[in-house]
Amino acid sequence: MTDSILFDQQTVEAALNRMADAMLADEVHLVGIHSGGAKVADAIEQRLEQNGSSVCRGNLDISFYRDDLDTIGPNPEVRPSELPFDVAGKDVWLVDDVLYTGRTIRAAMDEIFDYGRPASIRLAVLVDRGGRQLPIAAQCAGLSHQAPKNCTVELVTEGAWIIEQRQVK
Repeated sequence: MTDSILFDQQTVEAALNRMADAMLADEVHLVGIHSGGAKVADAIEQRLEQNGSSVCRGNLDISFYRDDLDTIGPNPEVRPSELPFDVAGKDVWLVDDVLYTGRTIRAAMDEIFDYGRPASIRLAVLVDRGGRQLPIAAQCAGLSHQAPKNCTVELVTEGAWIIEQRQVK
């Protein structure tokens, strides 16, 4: 299998619009996971605000919460987590670009709970690619694609928003 575009700009934009519509409320607490999830959360935030929602926005870097920290190399790129609102008692939307095994989401939830106890955490992902290793499901998935285990599914945002599938070598 060669690298291929799964979803083009128009399809991704339509998915982002559907996701924002599903989250529409007076006040939305949106937390993106660095780095792809933060980009998706930014795009959703813009759409929500255009539709009159007030958005409280944060980003998480889950590097130190991962269960594979010992395998990602000696110098992982770590960004600061920013959660400028109190999560206690709030309904929080956790946003990521691609949902695969569920391990990234588990790590993000662990970090959120270090900030407080939300009323709920809902998961929104741009692409659900299947292949779960943990019992985690998205309440809002913009797109779905069953990718083979020997492939990655990636959001590309340079120039246009597209979703690519690449064979792992």
